[in-house]
Amino acid sequence: MKSPAFIKRLFAKAEAAGNKADRHTRKTVALCHALLSERGEASGAALAREALTAYRALSGPALGAFFDVLAQEFSPDPEAVGAAAYAYRQEPSQARLIQLQQVVESPRQELFRRINLAAGGTAALVEMRRRLLRELKAQPHWAGIDADLSHLFHSWFNRGFLSLQRIDWRTPALVLEKLMEYEAVHEIQGWHDLRRRLESDRRCFAFFHPALPDEPIIFIEVALTRGMSDQVQPLIDPESPVVDPDGADTAIFYSITNCQEGLRGISFGNFLIKQVAEDLGREFPRLKTFATLSPIPGFRKWLAGTVAARAELADVTEALAQADWHQRAGPGTRVRTELMRLCAYYLLRAKHGTEPVDAVARFHLGNGARMERLNWLADSSKQGMERSAGLMVNYVYRLKDVERNHEAYVKERLVVASPALSLLARESRLARPKDGRK
Repeated sequence: MKSPAFIKRLFAKAEAAGNKADRHTRKTVALCHALLSERGEASGAALAREALTAYRALSGPALGAFFDVLAQEFSPDPEAVGAAAYAYRQEPSQARLIQLQQVVESPRQELFRRINLAAGGTAALVEMRRRLLRELKAQPHWAGIDADLSHLFHSWFNRGFLSLQRIDWRTPALVLEKLMEYEAVHEIQGWHDLRRRLESDRRCFAFFHPALPDEPIIFIEVALTRGMSDQVQPLIDPESPVVDPDGADTAIFYSITNCQEGLRGISFGNFLIKQVAEDLGREFPRLKTFATLSPIPGFRKWLAGTVAARAELADVTEALAQADWHQRAGPGTRVRTELMRLCAYYLLRAKHGTEPVDAVARFHLGNGARMERLNWLADSSKQGMERSAGLMVNYVYRLKDVERNHEAYVKERLVVASPALSLLARESRLARPKDGRK
């Protein structure tokens, strides 16, 4: 271990980093400096435990001060980067390139690798990024910390390290409790509800990482049905009858939940959906269709901002202002027809840059799905009505087309959709010029 005098000097260095750093922050920073300078593997693991314990005790201003010091003191040396870059320009050899790569990598990355030596280190670093992300907009100078953690996580949580496990009633209670806690699409109302979602005509699969054995990374819930479902309530009704799964011809993915906020931006969904579809196809050879029944969480918010600017949509605004609007909007009514068209327009044509505004659409289109069908009052829950006027959409995964659809979306931002859905979008009033001409 380093001498007491050495540690004392590190405390003084950390204190000089800024007047916001309190005693707990200075202690944590000093331990991080010691850990980063340590060469002995055994003492390094001991220091990692100490640093991790000290970090976990930080909160509020002390935590913010710690992130400030990470951003300031553990970044690459600008002069060393400049010198290495100049040397590489003068002599673009492999040796110069390796030297440049070494000085460009921030000391933070090595610090995080060494923290990972401690038991629970991976979980702590994922939690660190979760805490960081919540304040990143207000603290843009922390972006380098986020980039370093994200870079490491892309390697550490590579698909090759993940294991797909089926979740059923025999799964340990600790994991089942996590499912109920993390479910973000359709809340699980207790153990009775959960048990119905794990019956023989249902499936639940999750990815796990060896460093987080009791923490699902992402999970998917599946209903085995006859035909493509157009309403979610029957799928999540805990009193619904259990049917023979061998008679099913369709697998409906009705909930996909990313569990770890600290792993935001690291995509697992594509691997999960494709592997689950392949596994289910082997278990149930009669399955011909693999589709989602997906929420459209931003539709009402987008609609509120859009209709306010278009006088010709005033009837839609007035209708939605009524508490029982959906009961009045029967088949063939003008409001129902136009809402369906507006939603199709939103999904296919409303953009954030070059991509669809809707985050769920971006997820499934990026994974190679085809946008297939809009469903009226598919989610009659309070949340479903408030977010999407009760509308939901089916995305279909045809395994032979997934790669082609993915490439079309990634390279050309092409939204692959069914003819019926494309026609709905074209018929929307928003697809017409503002002067009303077709």
